[in-house]
Amino acid sequence: MKATLILANGAVFHGRSIGASGERVCEMVFNTSMTGYQEILTDPSYAGQGVVMSYPLIGNYGVNHEDNESRRPWVEAFVVRHLSPRGSNFRCEDTLDHFLKDNNIVGIEDVDTRAITKLLRSQGSMNGMITCAEHFNVNEVMEKLAAYQVTGTVERVTRTQPETFPAYGEEKHHVAMMDYGVKQHMIECLRRRGCKVTALPASTPASEVLAGGFDGVMLSNGPGNPAENTAIIAELKKLYDSTIPLFGVCLGHQLLALATGAKTGRLAYGHRGSNHPVRDLEKGRVFITSQNHGYMVLSDSVDPTVAEVSHVNVNDGTCEGLHYKRPNCFTTQFHPEANAGPRDTEYLFNRFVASMGGDQ
Repeated sequence: MKATLILANGAVFHGRSIGASGERVCEMVFNTSMTGYQEILTDPSYAGQGVVMSYPLIGNYGVNHEDNESRRPWVEAFVVRHLSPRGSNFRCEDTLDHFLKDNNIVGIEDVDTRAITKLLRSQGSMNGMITCAEHFNVNEVMEKLAAYQVTGTVERVTRTQPETFPAYGEEKHHVAMMDYGVKQHMIECLRRRGCKVTALPASTPASEVLAGGFDGVMLSNGPGNPAENTAIIAELKKLYDSTIPLFGVCLGHQLLALATGAKTGRLAYGHRGSNHPVRDLEKGRVFITSQNHGYMVLSDSVDPTVAEVSHVNVNDGTCEGLHYKRPNCFTTQFHPEANAGPRDTEYLFNRFVASMGGDQ
């Protein structure tokens, strides 16, 4: 079946339908990872977005449901150069095409993903539509693209009830995970370090967290514009004003910055992939990191009496981490759990455990 991708700038790409048939409007972004497509599809940070994979061969090792990062996929649409018809891996349970169909994800293949990536990189992320219709009215499509907005995504992806995960081995600490769209591997990284983890809905009041007997609080990744989460930001200010250890990642990093008076801004095309170089200013080393975000903390807006920039993106100089002057509080823009991707920065989980009184 034929499929067409139409972008908000008027560019049109014709290809073949994969996954579910029909029509889907979303914000189109690109990811430069060579592997990890299943983790990308099930990452809640992609809620409301369609993903263009710049690497040309996707689906070659199939799908294994143990690798899902959340209870369901969140990507709205999937764009690839070539979708492998079968997976070659001893853990393979299903094909990627079946996975897309089963989860109602509209996709397209046989399009020039390199050209699409270059377009999004030069002109910025933009809305797009994938349709399987033979005929469509371009003016009507443009109206739909102009009207579409990614909003209310944290409320869509967060848990509705607390959920507890026991530590592997001896339990040393109990961590509250504020679920703004948490990836499962982030929870696993803490469990492997002797932490029992209780994932809490994003709307959980700070008073309830502080009364819960937790040794530390982790602020998870998540989707959307951080500045629209005004109620969450107000509760985070109360957590910051306490003495409980805090560690934020991605959206959690941005939300805590907003709670302490800094500002965030939109990146032109975002950072999405598993090969982004970041300099740790304290260690004086560059680490390769996994990232997925369209917004950033504006370095110039950070009050030096509150926090200092701890990590910097080597490619564009943007803020990739903050070390707060308040004890036992730090955040990163990149993903230290990085599944799939480099695990160079998992040392940050050790630092968080140490802040709760454990061995680093």
